[in-house]
Amino acid sequence: MSRQSSRDTAQELAVRRLLHSKGLRYRLQVRVPEMPRRSIDVAFSRLKIAVFFDGCFWHGCPVHATSPKTNAEWWRTKLDRNMERDQETTERLCSDGWIVSRFWEHEAAEDVVRRIVQTVESRRATPALKP
Repeated sequence: MSRQSSRDTAQELAVRRLLHSKGLRYRLQVRVPEMPRRSIDVAFSRLKIAVFFDGCFWHGCPVHATSPKTNAEWWRTKLDRNMERDQETTERLCSDGWIVSRFWEHEAAEDVVRRIVQTVESRRATPALKP
């Protein structure tokens, strides 16, 4: 597991490159408030937009996820906990006013960028709420 890349995956790099070429600036690996060891892959902090890139195996993609045969119970527990943690993180960020977007590793970078740009433009068009 230690050899698995958890950041700077091929998809993530391609998406970041395309976002940058469109003039969008973002932060990487932003910590989720009050949630230790959790970070947002790509964050548009001022707009409160969080983008996550989820691996099909590790996060339970409904199309591509597989179940290991060896030590199956341990793996099932681990993978279920990963999905629970994803849900907890999403709920936490949404309750803090963030828009959360999650993308599977198999999604085309161009499609991902198009959806992120739509979210950014939509958020920019929404007038800021005053306290």
